[in-house]
Amino acid sequence: MDFQLLTLALVAEFEAIVGPAHVLTAQRVEADVYADYGRDHTEDLYFAPDVVLRPGNAEEISRIVRLCHEHHIPVTPRGAGTGLSGGALPIHHGVVLSTERLNRILEIDERNLQATVEPGVVNEAFQQAVQAVGLFYPPDPASKGSCFLGGNLAHSSGGPKAVKYGTTRDYVLNLQVVLPTGEIIWTAANTLKNSTGYNLTQLMVGSEGTLGIITKVVFRLLPYPKHNILMLVPFRQEAQAAEAVSAVFRAGIIPSGMEFMEREAISWSSDYLKIPLTLPEDITAHLLIELDGQDLDELYKEAEQVYAVLERYDVGEILLADNATQKDELWKIRRNIGNSVRYNSVYKEEDTVVPRAELPTLLKGVKEIGARYGFKSVCYGHAGDGNLHVNIIRGDLDDEMWNVGLRQPITEIFELCVKLGGTISGEHGIGLVQKGYIGIALQEANLNLMRGIKGVFDPHGILNPGKIF
Repeated sequence: MDFQLLTLALVAEFEAIVGPAHVLTAQRVEADVYADYGRDHTEDLYFAPDVVLRPGNAEEISRIVRLCHEHHIPVTPRGAGTGLSGGALPIHHGVVLSTERLNRILEIDERNLQATVEPGVVNEAFQQAVQAVGLFYPPDPASKGSCFLGGNLAHSSGGPKAVKYGTTRDYVLNLQVVLPTGEIIWTAANTLKNSTGYNLTQLMVGSEGTLGIITKVVFRLLPYPKHNILMLVPFRQEAQAAEAVSAVFRAGIIPSGMEFMEREAISWSSDYLKIPLTLPEDITAHLLIELDGQDLDELYKEAEQVYAVLERYDVGEILLADNATQKDELWKIRRNIGNSVRYNSVYKEEDTVVPRAELPTLLKGVKEIGARYGFKSVCYGHAGDGNLHVNIIRGDLDDEMWNVGLRQPITEIFELCVKLGGTISGEHGIGLVQKGYIGIALQEANLNLMRGIKGVFDPHGILNPGKIF
């Protein structure tokens, strides 16, 4: 890619657009603050931007990218930096374009069950705002307390609620987008049905900031479920925990959460949070199962059906959370597994996904591959979706094995996923760290189509270059 160097004259033009206070360079701000814009939650990678810009609206973004397009300056859009695929890393330096100032909930339309927001709104803040008027935005990534909705859109993030309600893409009606050439477009209409031309909205969702910069979002919402039941189910055989997932669905139950945690995952997280949790020695894995709805009596009937399914397996004493505090603690343990792994060790996280009935085979295969290549893994994830997060622990692996040798076993894990009808990422995206493996999941014809789409949107290749393929 033939990019040009950033000049002082361009920096001055950026200052005229967003104001000097929103043009950050290594010379103007504290080193730690500036460095944060060059990293995310992906391993220990770092790439220094030449300049960080914090625009306040779509018009400012349009003027910025138009200049960058004309001068061949790379632009990396950035949300909160909670990504796990290196998608927001400025690997070609240039401009990091932060959406942190685009942080307004513009409208909550209770009549139409819709909301219009900017991409810098934090997921959980949005959920709380719509819940206050009796509405529900289900997508809930583990980082929901800090991640931006724009980043969720970039990767079509999921979370525990996806098993019943779907992922981010299932709630997007319309997007305002700044194209890499500076034009501002709306991708669709604020309607539940739309059969007018190509679906640019869904093309943009999951494009990882390579096709355009999202500046407004129109979401559809649901009525908020009034009640929920949460149970923690211990298994003496982790393979049975994986098998029970599909059995619950076959019994006609669709949980609002169905999470798998092997022993070390739940142990590390409860220790990290200092939340006491007794784990009998013979327990190897847990399922965290949530049911939700509007009628509590119906939920208890569903819970009885779940218990009937679980009786077929070698389970320990099932914990039924009996108050809001206990429910919050159990979900807090689940949501902090990633943080606890990060606290305990350097690690690589692979975001595998297969049809849910194939989860036992995937889990068994991951452990067999780890045994052959001499690494330990801590596994957990959204079992109801067949989405298993495989955390490869560095432990005593030497630099050669960690930096080079693991490529082969990771390849074998992804090949197993594809063989089982799955793919190499369920919600984290491809970004930087997985792009070397994308050929396992997609044919060259698919990749050529994607490259062609990228070329139409971004003829100079300035937007988030070096990602996906």
